[in-house]
Amino acid sequence: QVQLVESGGALVQPGGSLKLSCISSISINNFAVMGWYRQAPGKQRELVAYTDGGSSHYVDSVKGRFTLSRGNAKNTLYLQMNNLKPEDTAVYYCKANSQIWGQGTQVTVSS
Repeated sequence: QVQLVESGGALVQPGGSLKLSCISSISINNFAVMGWYRQAPGKQRELVAYTDGGSSHYVDSVKGRFTLSRGNAKNTLYLQMNNLKPEDTAVYYCKANSQIWGQGTQVTVSS
């Protein structure tokens, strides 16, 4: 059973930064597609960013602020989040292919 575990969520002030980690039980090179979603209270789950290994794509609201990267250990996908805004507050979920989800990590941006 493939498992994904997110970490790195925290309470930060507006303008701050966080780096989220998604650690997979297998090499992330096994996945054709991998990315991050988020869900704020009372809202639908939203795609934030994804990569097919060759290129990365970002939703307009995070372009220029969020960046995907892969760890050297080959089992980790990072989401670097800079210049955080209150509207970034959500539970962030890692996803691999079409069916594999992590359990989420809470990001709260507040003064």
